[in-house]
Amino acid sequence: MTDARFEDGREAPLNLGALDPEDLKVISALAQDAIFPITEMRWLPARRRFALLINRFRWEDRGRDRHGAERVQSLLYFDNVLRVSSQGIDRNDKDMILSLLALDWEPSEDPEDPSGALLLTLAGDGALRLTCEALGATLRDVTRPYKAPSRHVPHHPVD
Repeated sequence: MTDARFEDGREAPLNLGALDPEDLKVISALAQDAIFPITEMRWLPARRRFALLINRFRWEDRGRDRHGAERVQSLLYFDNVLRVSSQGIDRNDKDMILSLLALDWEPSEDPEDPSGALLLTLAGDGALRLTCEALGATLRDVTRPYKAPSRHVPHHPVD
């Protein structure tokens, strides 16, 4: 039996989960350059869940040359969250639009302990830190794709 290859996939809404750092890298790559209003973040302490409704660039889209750059609204949520902290974000500015650059997992120092911190790096030196009992992330598309308002593919110049 062989692992699935990206080329074997079909164009369909994503519904992916991550329970380890390697899986999280896939979700991070697919969520890179997602944008979302600050009002679309929710911390649900009773459920130990932190959720974002993001406008995700469709990096996996193989038909981009035919129909142009597309985005899709996706629910990105994290389970087992014990605490949420932020840096470089004015949570009182309800008009703020955030851009997600990367997701990273910082495991606890004890290799037997599944806890750690999930870091959400944002453009403009902003960041969110989720202290978690264990890694649990889900990315699920919830709308049909739509043309990216900018009509451009995001790019990151290398210095």
